[in-house]
Amino acid sequence: MTEEERIRELRELLHRHNYNYYVLNSPTIGDHEFDLLMHELQHLEELHPELSDPNSPTQRVGSDLANDFQTIPHSRPMLSLANTYNRQEVSEFYQRVADGLHGEPFQVCCELKFDGLSISLHYEEGQLVRALTRGDGVQGDDVTQNVRTIRTIPLSLPQSMDYPPEFEIRGEVLMPWTSFDRLNAQREAEGEQLFANPRNAASGTLKSKNSATVAQRGLDAYLYYLLGENIPGDSHYENLQAARRWGFQVSEHMKLASTLQEIYEYIDYWDKNRSSLPIATDGIVLKVNSLAQQRSLGMTAKSPRWAIAYKFQAEQAQTTLRQIVYQVGRTGAVTPVANMDPVQLAGTTVRRATLHNADVVQALGLRVGDQVLVEKGGEIIPKIVGRAETSEAAEDEAPTAFITRCPVCQTPLVRYEGEAAHYCPNENGCPPLILGRIEHFISRKAMNINSLGPETVDEYFRQGLIRDAADLYELSEEQLLRPTGGDQKGVRKILQSIQESKQVPFERVLYAIGIRFVGEIAAKTLARSYGSMEAIASASLESMLEINGIGTVIAQSVIDYFAEERNRRFVERLRSHGLQMALSQEQLQAQSDRLAGRSIVISGVFHHHSRDEYKTLIEQHGGKNVGSISRATSFVLAGDNMGPAKLEKAQKLGIEIMNEDDFLRMIAGEETEKND
Repeated sequence: MTEEERIRELRELLHRHNYNYYVLNSPTIGDHEFDLLMHELQHLEELHPELSDPNSPTQRVGSDLANDFQTIPHSRPMLSLANTYNRQEVSEFYQRVADGLHGEPFQVCCELKFDGLSISLHYEEGQLVRALTRGDGVQGDDVTQNVRTIRTIPLSLPQSMDYPPEFEIRGEVLMPWTSFDRLNAQREAEGEQLFANPRNAASGTLKSKNSATVAQRGLDAYLYYLLGENIPGDSHYENLQAARRWGFQVSEHMKLASTLQEIYEYIDYWDKNRSSLPIATDGIVLKVNSLAQQRSLGMTAKSPRWAIAYKFQAEQAQTTLRQIVYQVGRTGAVTPVANMDPVQLAGTTVRRATLHNADVVQALGLRVGDQVLVEKGGEIIPKIVGRAETSEAAEDEAPTAFITRCPVCQTPLVRYEGEAAHYCPNENGCPPLILGRIEHFISRKAMNINSLGPETVDEYFRQGLIRDAADLYELSEEQLLRPTGGDQKGVRKILQSIQESKQVPFERVLYAIGIRFVGEIAAKTLARSYGSMEAIASASLESMLEINGIGTVIAQSVIDYFAEERNRRFVERLRSHGLQMALSQEQLQAQSDRLAGRSIVISGVFHHHSRDEYKTLIEQHGGKNVGSISRATSFVLAGDNMGPAKLEKAQKLGIEIMNEDDFLRMIAGEETEKND
């Protein structure tokens, strides 16, 4: 491969990894691996300036922009920091600063590098007015409403403090370990995919459309940079101490260093002691303390010359691979897992490590008996990152090949287009998939049979009491008491919860039966388009494709589901037990297209209905709920105490503000809509 071909390959690879990390919040490689690829590309581009490309990953900051939030330009660019993993590069940074300041004395502020999502907070007259994500560095997503739920971010500063009339303070939104563990335990209980690490959890939470969800998840924030025209002084360190006095959470572990040796001592201390912190950290940030000296040193196109991030090496250990086993998850995904000789890693004993999927197994080229390197950095689950040079396995032995059949039921595995994992397709015959379908059926967002949990479902399945979700409605008190002979109160509570689920509305029943690719939104869309299970089951591909939001993949999956006799029998059994198989008459009468094509923001406290009820009414009449005001907003449904920021923005953009009485008259058809 020529150097030109390698440059093009690296650009494509890094663009994909940027997308996975910033847009999907689902990185497929570690930070160290990413940085090595970026350094290689930077080096090759320096050797070949004739191949320069303004769209190269080296020329821009990766973007985390989401389509669900209004995008706003930053008043000052939010550039990323150059990264290093070794002392030599720290020394070189220190020397570059010294040379750039022409021998002038300087101090370096040493700070912990938090592993979360960068945030920019803007204050006017002591009031929080705007919160933006870093985005692409030039513009970011407006997440103000979600940030307001983070209790460590002050919404209003004490009037007695000496803060400037306007200023910006930047920091990191993150999820503490306690919140992360609680969230993953909850998701596991509900059969949802776990977050890999606190950074992904924080990012996914901050970009949630529902501020109530953000409030429940316990995000935190640490602030580390103050900007503005009239900030207290020239010292970065002292400015942050002032910010701490104003009410901001600033790390107590900052330290000023006057020598390179003091920087090394700070790095060494936290490399050993970071595991004692309540939050995830992945390195140290070094900043020249004087703002005047920062301005003198200036910026490159991508990063400041006065700061650098030293990234901790993920802790590794070497051990022997003894076996590769395959686990079948509730969705049918088959995950290879390495069983190894026990080894101490990051304070715990590790015996197992995920190998993720077939591509990873092939890339690692592992053989049973290999000496392998195991890593446990920001990830919760240890992973094998490579073979050690001292591997015991014979080099002429073929690497382990990924299995072709389900290890549980022996059904040939399939790999769907665009998926990294292999799946067992035997949804009605493979025990893990059967259990997964039942657990999905009883989950909170589906039938909400909240007295049943995964362990109870597993137990009923092992006892032969249930083989699918329809069997739940045939359980009796006598059956459930017979095996254990106790807890009559608990059994009655379970049976009562099962009976109550018969009142769950049709769109959630449609979601609960578990048609592949039909999530909550698609189920709601199909239910409101067709009105009944019978109509959906007999719908053609062409008619479904005419529905906004229903594409070929979903439509074909629905057709395939109802083409199978056993699925139709399952639905009929549910119908016979009294589950809702059509929209109620009240729901049908409530539907209209009076709000079709309109994007509506809800703000304030209401008297006639709750906010959730108003959101449902908007959807029933063809409207779209949106979380933030933009030029695309049709009107704001405003109750008492409408948020002042939303009010100001609506007035500035000329967006109509409608009270709930006028809104209810509109959807009832009692008032002619404006602009008709």
